[in-house]
Amino acid sequence: MESIKQDLFRLSKCIGVAGDESSASEAAKEMLSKYTSNIKTDNMGNIIAEIFPRREGKPYVLLDAHIDEIGMIVTFIDAKGFLHVSNCGGVDRRLLLAQRVIVHSKEKLFGVIASKPPHLESAEDAKKVPEVVDVLIDIGLSQDEAKQKVSLGDRVTIQSESHELLNNRVATKAIDDKAGIVSILKALEILSEKKPDCGLGVLFSVQEETGERGARVGGFTVDPDIAIAVDVSFAYTSDAVEHKCGKMGEGVMVGIAPTLTRQISKDFEQLAKQAGIKYQLEVMGGETSTNADALGVTKTGVKTGLLSIPLRYMHTPIEVVQMEDIENTAKLLAEFVLKAGEVHA
Repeated sequence: MESIKQDLFRLSKCIGVAGDESSASEAAKEMLSKYTSNIKTDNMGNIIAEIFPRREGKPYVLLDAHIDEIGMIVTFIDAKGFLHVSNCGGVDRRLLLAQRVIVHSKEKLFGVIASKPPHLESAEDAKKVPEVVDVLIDIGLSQDEAKQKVSLGDRVTIQSESHELLNNRVATKAIDDKAGIVSILKALEILSEKKPDCGLGVLFSVQEETGERGARVGGFTVDPDIAIAVDVSFAYTSDAVEHKCGKMGEGVMVGIAPTLTRQISKDFEQLAKQAGIKYQLEVMGGETSTNADALGVTKTGVKTGLLSIPLRYMHTPIEVVQMEDIENTAKLLAEFVLKAGEVHA
């Protein structure tokens, strides 16, 4: 389990804001190369790999997790040298004021998000949550100096460090969806000692946070018979609605939704019970808001499933996950692939 933690920390340190995922992608590609040399990067930046070749009369299974993370993008440098930004994905505006940030330009630039002292705020100001377009980033430079170092379109991330917590939990940025990437890599490690009776591919997709764009293209290219999306979902905290959340440490969350193939969800339940893998159900009444929605409508349609890893504090710099939940996700993925040729031939 230590290797899972180290892989997660390594990937979370990489920068992969939607639309500029190259740093995270290169690290993931290197980690993936232990299991296959058949790896390519498409025009969008998706990483597509074939682990086991197609077999006649047997299904071709695709395992997907998205490589991108949320962040911001520089849109303007004003007369005072402050950087104005917009969001890439669902940035939580409540967290922004007084945060330390990194501007990923020609060189790494450190800055802070400006915050008016409470002494100068009106009562109305104190109640407001700033819009992302109202955020100002101070990198300590004049306009002319800033323009020499910063380009419009540079990505910005909130500065974050990785921390180990009690109960085998960790906190860091971008666990959404580096945990999914790591669970797939661990599943491949398990499968490397076995011979599945099916074809198997992997898609590490880009731009999920901006509309599942990478999965639409990557799924079309691979054209699988079965696609399994691996993502994170909400883990219960005392201020959340309990029935809408999973429980940390209670295992992988098996998705059930109108946009998912019911038989795939049932297969996951049955396999988890047979193998003694901890799992819990996640029932959704519409779309899943994951890559599964895009993968399911690829070409003439793909049988689709969703496994999610319980995550606290989603879309913040201190996302929290429990290692056992990632490991159980990997185990269930491996069990599914091993039985896919038998069950879905």
